Amino acid sequence: MSRVTRSGKPSEARTRLLGTATRIFYAEGIHSVGVDRIIEEAEVTRATLYRHFKGKEELVLAYLDLADQGIRAQITGAQAADAAPADNVRAVARAITEGIRSPGFRGCAFLNAVAEYPDPDHPVHRAVLAHRQWFLETVTELLGRVGMEPADAAGRHFVMLRDGAMAAGCLFDPELVGETFLHGVESLLTAGGAAPRA
Repeated sequence: MSRVTRSGKPSEARTRLLGTATRIFYAEGIHSVGVDRIIEEAEVTRATLYRHFKGKEELVLAYLDLADQGIRAQITGAQAADAAPADNVRAVARAITEGIRSPGFRGCAFLNAVAEYPDPDHPVHRAVLAHRQWFLETVTELLGRVGMEPADAAGRHFVMLRDGAMAAGCLFDPELVGETFLHGVESLLTAGGAAPRA
């Protein structure tokens, strides 16, 4: 069970551990990084690590939970209550391209993690699927508001475009990948009857 301070906030040591693990897991992969390195770089003791996390698996799940929270905030923050539905879809797509263009971009944390945890019964694999289900439902709802039918097919199409952009964004020119992704989303919206971008 993770420890929190009396103020209800996570302890500084837990925050440091999770921040260190997040940085290294995302940049280098999960299996290749041992807890000894995380302990060393976070400048904590082994006892401190195990006081906050039962083991590496719980730390990995906390890393994915943090990534999930960040993406949820990104998607929610991109939308405006007074915007046209199609413009909110475009805003979400732009937020995704901003991530692709950011320094140190290494692809989707969830796609990277599931490649290392292929067993569908593993908690990490299940966490990835839960995040992806949320993302699919979210974009499907957004596309449904645009009036696209069937919205579930459009949602799957959007997720496929996003997955391709996330994979390509760390291999090729992120500016070009971002432009291609936005063009694909615009084509999806136009095919569904949305007014072209102004």
